[in-house]
Amino acid sequence: MNLVRLWTIARLELLQRVRTVSWYVLLGLFGLALLGVTALSFLSYGGWGTGGAGVYSVVVCVTLLLVLLVSPTLSGNSINGDRDAATLAPVQVTLATTAEILFGKFLAAWITGLAFALVAAPFLVVATLAGDVNPLTVVVSLAILVVETGIISGIGVALSGILARPLFSVVATYLVVAALAVGSLIGFGLLGSAMSSEGISHNRSLAYDEHGNVICTDGSKRCYDDPEAMVCADWVTNTYRVPRFDRVWWMLSANPFVILADAAPTRFDARGNPDDAFGWMKSSVRSAQIAPTLESSWDECDPANYRGDVDGRSGYKTPEQIIAQTVPSWFVGLAVQLALTGLLLWWAWARTRTPARTLPPGTRIA
Repeated sequence: MNLVRLWTIARLELLQRVRTVSWYVLLGLFGLALLGVTALSFLSYGGWGTGGAGVYSVVVCVTLLLVLLVSPTLSGNSINGDRDAATLAPVQVTLATTAEILFGKFLAAWITGLAFALVAAPFLVVATLAGDVNPLTVVVSLAILVVETGIISGIGVALSGILARPLFSVVATYLVVAALAVGSLIGFGLLGSAMSSEGISHNRSLAYDEHGNVICTDGSKRCYDDPEAMVCADWVTNTYRVPRFDRVWWMLSANPFVILADAAPTRFDARGNPDDAFGWMKSSVRSAQIAPTLESSWDECDPANYRGDVDGRSGYKTPEQIIAQTVPSWFVGLAVQLALTGLLLWWAWARTRTPARTLPPGTRIA
């Protein structure tokens, strides 16, 4: 592969985009959206006193969201669009190989996506200067953002080489992105609910009279702190369905936002709560790895219920404890995305290489 020819293909692709007015309109709208998000984030997190860490994480997440929405449009018709415009065949008869054409367009689409991410740079700097931002979080989150932009661009370019119609390839790219970002959540929720187990709860309450007053053996109306004076009702056992999200948590590993949040380092306050949106997303996703309790009991006749559960039987875990006892999955999800992108690019290379044995009906050559 000749790097000079590859960069020539990429530069020609970039020049075509820069000449269009829509390019600058999209960049302007992108910046306005981030301006509004940054302002609202400062208003929101400023009231909680978490400072720049929370604002930074929100801006990065919104930047990733906007890149996922824009990149398929910019990369989903890069090859079949040139084929329809009769500009692909003249390039194919030059010294440029199929791989150089494919990866040149992929590089151009990646740089285009990074240009939108670059618009977010001033807002990220402002959030960082606000303080309380972990430098390692900045490095890791920006690296994941760059890689995710490249993956989405690669998927779009690959599908534009696999599918003959530009509109169809753009829609297919959006569907793949939606499957990763939204479909994984839907599948996680539906399968987790379908793979449920039977839960059992044992409950016992105090005895009450017809007026709703507690019945005590000493005739008083209040005997919560005196187990010997309590009159207890019979134990009641109930069964219910418990979703088993711990069996399908891996479905979220390839979600771009989960990868971003799970890879970013997390800092906690004195109560074990994260200081940014990355940490809250991470703890929420990681909590799905913990198997639910299938048998529980609650005894109103137990005085510990009225002493604030001093023995810790409530089972509550702070986000810091949840993250500490679970395993990261971001590198697995990233590997799945890279494998999918590589497979699609290979398929696009096989469909674009010349001389071609067969072509889709109605395909324009020159």
